[in-house]
Amino acid sequence: MDAQDCLQTLREIRDISFATVDAEGHPQIRIIDVMLVGKGALYFCTSRGKDFHAQLMREAHVAIVGMTRDYKMVRLAGEAHFVTDDPHAWIDRIFDQNPSMNDVYPGQSRYVLDPFVIDNGCIEIFDLGVSPIYRQTFSLGGASVHVQGFQITDACIGCGTCARNCPQQCITRGKPFVIAQEHCLHCGLCYENCPVQAIVKRG
Repeated sequence: MDAQDCLQTLREIRDISFATVDAEGHPQIRIIDVMLVGKGALYFCTSRGKDFHAQLMREAHVAIVGMTRDYKMVRLAGEAHFVTDDPHAWIDRIFDQNPSMNDVYPGQSRYVLDPFVIDNGCIEIFDLGVSPIYRQTFSLGGASVHVQGFQITDACIGCGTCARNCPQQCITRGKPFVIAQEHCLHCGLCYENCPVQAIVKRG
C-alpha cells in the first residue's frame, strides 16, 4: 500500500465526504464524486454557482474521507486548486470517464463546471477490517506527514500497565516498552494509565 493505492481506493469508493471552510470560518461538508485519479493527484469538479466553489477558491485547505464496504477508511488532508491548464479539456476528460454526468449536465452546460485537483497533502489508510487494526500515513506531493499517536519514553519503568490496557495489544515489552504504530488506535488508554507519565503524544 502506498499513496497511489490510497488515491485509487478513493476513486473506487467514488462518493466521499468532502470538507471545506466557509467565509465565517465554519466547517462545511458534502458528498462529492472522485472523478479521476492520476499519478499523485485526485480530480473532482463543481459548478461555479455553488458555495462549494467559492469556498475552494477562497481557501485551498480541504479534507476528504471515504470508507470501503470492508471498513478500509482513507483520509486525505491537503490543498485543492483550480486546474488552469485548459479546464474545458479536463471537464471533457471527466465526462468521458464518468458518462452519467451527461444526464446531469447535458451538452454545453457541462462547462459551468470547473475542474480541481488535490496533489499535495497527507493521506492515510486506516483498516478497521483486520485485527489488529492497520494504519499508515503517506505524503502526497512532498507535503509533510502529520505525526499522531503516542510513544513511550525512557522514563518507562517496565511495569506493563500500558500493554495490559491496550485494546489492540500492540505494545510489546522492551526498555522502554514499544508501541507498534501501524496497529495503534490512538485512543490514549496507555497515556492515561501510565503510573509514571512515561508516555507522550507524538509530534
